[in-house]
Amino acid sequence: MNPSRRRFLRSAGAVFSASCMSGLWADGRPPVTRPRATDGDERFEPDWDERLTITVGPEKADLVGRDDKVLQAAVDYVARLGGGTVKVLPGTYTLRCGVVLPSRIRLVGSGADSIITRIPSETIKLAADSDWYDQEVTLAAPGGFRVGDGVAFQCKDPHTGGNTVKKRTIVARSGNRLKLNDGLRENLWLSGEPTCSSLFPLLTSEYTSDVIIENITLDGNMKNTQNFNGNYGGGIFLQDCNRYTMKNVEVRNYNGDGISFQICHDVIVDQCHSHDNADLGVHPGSGSQRPLVRNCVLERNGLGLFWCWGVKYGLAEHNRILDNRDYGISIGHNDTDNVMRHNEISGSGKVGILFRDEARGTDFWANRNTIEDNRILNSGGSDGIAIDIQGKTKDLKIVRNEIRESRESMQRTAIRISPMAERIELADNTIDGFATAILDQRNGKS
Repeated sequence: MNPSRRRFLRSAGAVFSASCMSGLWADGRPPVTRPRATDGDERFEPDWDERLTITVGPEKADLVGRDDKVLQAAVDYVARLGGGTVKVLPGTYTLRCGVVLPSRIRLVGSGADSIITRIPSETIKLAADSDWYDQEVTLAAPGGFRVGDGVAFQCKDPHTGGNTVKKRTIVARSGNRLKLNDGLRENLWLSGEPTCSSLFPLLTSEYTSDVIIENITLDGNMKNTQNFNGNYGGGIFLQDCNRYTMKNVEVRNYNGDGISFQICHDVIVDQCHSHDNADLGVHPGSGSQRPLVRNCVLERNGLGLFWCWGVKYGLAEHNRILDNRDYGISIGHNDTDNVMRHNEISGSGKVGILFRDEARGTDFWANRNTIEDNRILNSGGSDGIAIDIQGKTKDLKIVRNEIRESRESMQRTAIRISPMAERIELADNTIDGFATAILDQRNGKS
């Protein structure tokens, strides 16, 4: 049996690791040595030799088609029978709605030959107010929307002036009136200039767990789509999920983030290629615990790796983070206790690694992080900075990094330390080619 399939089956059975098991039974209960399938017991299950596998493809497949409907039907069918694998055969699959992933499935493609893409986006203004309890909207014109389409509503909050974004699916229509799959739970008032757009993640999920996405290509059709904020969308977008693995996935040309996950725990992004996306290559989002990003190539995005708010105990290693337009890596608001090691961060448009200034609270900075054994090359413009430590960031360990400039030194700086930073350990770093090696503003000297 394929080793990755065996790993999936173990994951789907929720058998995590020997250390977890020993911790689980620290109260003295005997270990489970002969697991059996027991009704309602999700903790332990045998490592079955075979689970359901079905194929999806343009022809000669269990389910035949080229769109979101056939992909959605496949994952739902497998999940209904307790989990298994959906094999996406070679072909191009064009979505009108994001594919919603259920728990305990493996979605595996045929590499570069299995391409999931999307229709061009369309945006139309609303013609009538909709209140938070409504389940329908009225458009100013019919547009090209169809029943089954994924849409996003965006407007200004009538009370705060902030942005409101709600994702829904069209389930019925009469002319310009659209019924949605769920209530709005936000006010879409004309005073906020609300719009309806055919915007959605390509693969998405909420409140699910134990999923593998493997060996597949996602293309966001960026030239023909509107930008969609990475807190709501992406080539892959997850919200409140656990134990997802993305392996050998290519995400490209999404007008937003390549891979984004919010409040998701134990997410693994392994050997993925996220490139030429408008915004963030990989976005471990708010509150996500223990993310692992390894052996990936993140290139030509707006930003390579973005640690969002409160991302903790994560590891980014052996990644190539290349030619991203703003920052190679950005880390900030309460992102603590993370390790970044053995990465190559090259050609960043502004800064190689940015520790953001987070002045919104008493101690919201990216504290207790480790940067070790990385290569940071050719960062920023004429006044570029390889590592920029801003605000009251503290307790950083920056050791054994190779920080080089192969261009003219100009006004470039290898490491800049804010006047308010504390306890920054610098040791055994190799620095070459900069006008200023270390600008330590705490001491007012280079």
